[in-house]
Amino acid sequence: MNKGFGMVAVLLAAVVLAIMATTPPMPQGPQTPPTEFAVARAMPDVVAIAREPHITGTPENARVRDYIAERMQTLGMDVSTSTGTVGERGTAKRNRWTGRDDPPATLTNVIGVLPGRNRALPAVLLMSHHDTVWGSPGAADDTAGIAVSLEVVRAIRAGGGAERDLVVLVTDAEELGLEGAKHFFAQHPLRTRVGAVINMEARGGGGRTTLFQTSKNNGNAAALFADVVQRPGGSSLAAYIYSVLPNDTDLTPVLAGPYTAYNFAFIGRSGLYHSPLATPARLDQGAVQDMGTQVLDLTRALLSAQSMPAPAPDAVFFDLFGRIMLTYPAWAGWAMLVLAVGALGWTARTTPDLRALGGGAGRMAGLLLLSGAVFYVLNVLSGADGPTDYYDRLAAIPRLEAIAALAGAAAALVLFGGGALTTAGKVGAALPLLLIAAAGQAIAPTAAYFMVVPVMLAALALLSLERSRGTAARLFAGAAAAAVLGYMLALGHQLMQGVGPTMPMAAALPLALAALGLLPVWPGLTTRTARVAAAALLVAAIGVALWVRLDPVAESVAVYADTKR
Repeated sequence: MNKGFGMVAVLLAAVVLAIMATTPPMPQGPQTPPTEFAVARAMPDVVAIAREPHITGTPENARVRDYIAERMQTLGMDVSTSTGTVGERGTAKRNRWTGRDDPPATLTNVIGVLPGRNRALPAVLLMSHHDTVWGSPGAADDTAGIAVSLEVVRAIRAGGGAERDLVVLVTDAEELGLEGAKHFFAQHPLRTRVGAVINMEARGGGGRTTLFQTSKNNGNAAALFADVVQRPGGSSLAAYIYSVLPNDTDLTPVLAGPYTAYNFAFIGRSGLYHSPLATPARLDQGAVQDMGTQVLDLTRALLSAQSMPAPAPDAVFFDLFGRIMLTYPAWAGWAMLVLAVGALGWTARTTPDLRALGGGAGRMAGLLLLSGAVFYVLNVLSGADGPTDYYDRLAAIPRLEAIAALAGAAAALVLFGGGALTTAGKVGAALPLLLIAAAGQAIAPTAAYFMVVPVMLAALALLSLERSRGTAARLFAGAAAAAVLGYMLALGHQLMQGVGPTMPMAAALPLALAALGLLPVWPGLTTRTARVAAAALLVAAIGVALWVRLDPVAESVAVYADTKR
């Protein structure tokens, strides 16, 4: 009975931690102290800018530029513009949207400079873009970034200004191929006076804002972020994943230069990406508050720093449930793996059983393979096998997450739910993940922490329970299990938001790590109970998959999208 209550406590704690990790902060109202960020003060800019779509070269785009320039002037900034011509690929894309054969449009960047006390120091630049795609008012992408920039400038001024210049660059033609950012960082004279760049983006309409990309050799840059941001979000895992994806933002041309660079975005409410429904009323104000708070903290630190963060070897960094940012050198992962190997070896030495070791390893390998296969099949069943619309699949992400959660729990119950493994079996279950973690540490040392740390914690929990059944050992094992499961729930949520419509199989590894984290404290069910529960969960997953497949195309899809089924 006590074990059952303990397991319930672990599960509840894990859910609470996952909610903490994935929930934006509360929006702050106009009564917020003037030196702090308040989304209530930023939303009027969102409402004014995101009135209707404003693609490059349109009268509405010109109105938006004029509004931004006027707002910069009221904030005491020196305002200017720079112009260029949209290239061949951008022109072709624009003409596909409009259905016309227009000549290349003129792009216009808006630039504001808040003078610092020492103008000889390298400046800090905040970047966002003011153009939208065809048919979307772009309240999130990227009006939120513009509004955050303006509110950050207001807060900096309210605090007495800064030592360095603060530059706000609002680019044009980002949606046509990053044309405005390329133009600025290729030829604008101000580019040589910039030391650090913070870019703001959105792929959706809400959720937590995370730091998902940095400049190379980010050791000191990541350490500064960890030190100064009060409620950080982001990870070196996200930075690694983004580096191998064929995606770009306005920060891409920045990364070729000598700048300290940070890229922030939120990707929740994914169905609102490039959507005609991406209006100010549907924008998650908590997400904007989250972005603004983090960007203001970081901007203020960079403006007051004696020098920009010097290049240093890339670091491991990740937020711990949205409360603190942990950062450490990449080589520390090897020390954690050695500790895990030692703990597992010592535990297995006390209860040697090669057959049980092999059985546990086989079950964990089976969980990885079975869950990956089930995720793939259910994704196909949900409609990924035919001519699907990208934006329609984005709108389905919450239900795709439900499919993965139900099917993942079913697979875990089939492999590990019935009965309790022996200690040797649990050690064996850790071995496949230990090998995968070691491979990850060798290939991508800044991204492997999400495997290395859970394997280490599970190994230490097994060792503590093997050496002592006392309260301290049980509490440590329970806390480790809750932390691992909570982190994997949050990571699975982020992965499904990022690649769920096309690669839900990526959730198989977080599922296996979550199962390993729970194994030291899992009391076991009867085999019949585990199988019945697994069957019920799988039937529910199939039902949700059919719901996604058969429902109409979402009203949120981009107006230029191919919505044929």
